[in-house]
Amino acid sequence: MCGIVGYIGQQTVLPILLQGLKRLEYRGYDSAGVALLHNQAFCVEKAVGKIQELEKRIDGRCLQGTLGIGHTRWATHGEPSEINAHPHHDCQGRLMVVHNGIIENHALLRNELMQRGHVFVSQTDTEVLCHLFEEYLNQGADLVDAVHEGLNRVQGTYGIAVLEKSRPDLLLAARRGSPLVIGHSKTGFFLASDTAPLVGYTTDVSYLDDGEMAILGRDEFKVKSIDNRIIAKSVQAIETDLRQIEKAGYPHFMLKEIMEQPQTLRDTMRGRLLLEQGTAKLGGIEHDLESLLYARRIIITACGTSWHAALIGEYLFEDLVGIPVEVEYASEFRYRNPILNEDSVVLAISQSGETADTLAAVREAKHKRSKVFGICNTVGSSIARETDAGVYLHAGPEIGVASTKAFTSQITVLSLITLLLGRIRSISSSRGRKLVEELRSIPDKVQKTLENSRQIQEIAEQLQQSSNMLYLGRGYNFPVALEGALKLKEISYIHAEGYPAAEMKHGPIALIDDHMPVVFIATRDSVYDKILSNIEEVRARRGRVIAIASEGDREIAKQAEHVIYVPETLEIFNPMVTIIPLQLLAYHMAVLRNCDVDQPRNLAKSVTVE
Repeated sequence: MCGIVGYIGQQTVLPILLQGLKRLEYRGYDSAGVALLHNQAFCVEKAVGKIQELEKRIDGRCLQGTLGIGHTRWATHGEPSEINAHPHHDCQGRLMVVHNGIIENHALLRNELMQRGHVFVSQTDTEVLCHLFEEYLNQGADLVDAVHEGLNRVQGTYGIAVLEKSRPDLLLAARRGSPLVIGHSKTGFFLASDTAPLVGYTTDVSYLDDGEMAILGRDEFKVKSIDNRIIAKSVQAIETDLRQIEKAGYPHFMLKEIMEQPQTLRDTMRGRLLLEQGTAKLGGIEHDLESLLYARRIIITACGTSWHAALIGEYLFEDLVGIPVEVEYASEFRYRNPILNEDSVVLAISQSGETADTLAAVREAKHKRSKVFGICNTVGSSIARETDAGVYLHAGPEIGVASTKAFTSQITVLSLITLLLGRIRSISSSRGRKLVEELRSIPDKVQKTLENSRQIQEIAEQLQQSSNMLYLGRGYNFPVALEGALKLKEISYIHAEGYPAAEMKHGPIALIDDHMPVVFIATRDSVYDKILSNIEEVRARRGRVIAIASEGDREIAKQAEHVIYVPETLEIFNPMVTIIPLQLLAYHMAVLRNCDVDQPRNLAKSVTVE
């Protein structure tokens, strides 16, 4: 989950590295460091904490050089400390290495190398790579061959960048399981974990695939496979602009991304809704549509917030399409020998398209000959490239670690897929048109819900000292309860749990007293009367009720301490609207508690390690 950036060319490298690391900081912010190579000497600076701490350490010094690498760390092996910060070096200080991933056999390799006289200074698994490459250099190999031979001995995942003191003309990179992208410009080549650091420098990129090594010079580059074959890489254009990765006057990226949702939902639907036919058009899956239409079952796999979107997808598929669906945690999927065959379809959901567990689930499904579809936000990501077909979200870059706009866009895409399939299987044209019309109205309803932000802030002011909260919902709003609780945990550090409202009686009700806020998603839908009964059960135990309710519902105001009204929509589309107040509640609670909203402790945006 760490971030890597590198550059070789004609430009002064330090500003490129620092700006790149800032744009990658959402991938990890336990420590940061840079290494510049100038006049066959390394200049290395490291600092614990965020990039601003590294900038303080550099303190305006003009570090020379047009070749360098940088790293922002999410700690796995070894606590956050200066000694464990990247870049790491070998015994002789000949090499500098930055790494994203986990070396699973690092202990075995470390012991072997120590017996050969290598001295380790950190607790990281990454340092093993430095000494392993050094060992092959000592045996007479050049840098490319040394890295190649060393990586053949490595088990685990990596995205790496390597510098050698005697090679000011070379930046080496390789990947297995951790993303790397190469940026092409007239002044040199860029390297990064994703495209964000490249925005403003170039629009032309190449994506490394697993088992590939990039050899970047000042004027040319080539890519080799792990078995030493030269590989021709295509150059693609990226469409991200600077405005999308800046705060645009908002105090936090998360608030900006919450407020962007009316537009991101429109972008997700743009060109995909056909009103007259009452259906959707999704070019990314239409050539493989029969696999979905005739699947005996569909398995949706994801992690975190994407898993909550998957639960909503389960309801949509069963309601609109009539195909049995199972939702699986990607982290457990491949470890329990899932029963898959050619009649099964696996649908993988990931905002980044690089989530390690979800990518592993994709590969397991393909190994078992199931058709695999992907839903992701990042063009050129591993999941986008490794699935048989799929749909992009078009939500734009999401910088805040806690996902918001990607979640609502995921639900939207799932709605579009199920509308398309449902129209073919059983939904009438008149019902299809009604669904399309309602989908088109959702962005405006989200916009209206966002206008409640001030009221939600006032509620947050009354709840900010809470130690625990419950979130309860039924039907389509049950996954919303899970997601609302997750948002609160992620950024405010308040313990919160989401449950199906009826399950409250099977344990959680024991926790309810006059200190326990309970959030109910209680819109007027098919289970409305049931949720009212659940509210009464909480009130009978003096719990504090906060209700998300449909506009015009005055009955619920009699039973709740606070009511946040949202526009009515069809029950199947409720989650796209009801999640908005819960995102805002989590945001305002975190701000009031002086938490780091965009970069909450211990988290990273893209989980690229198991």
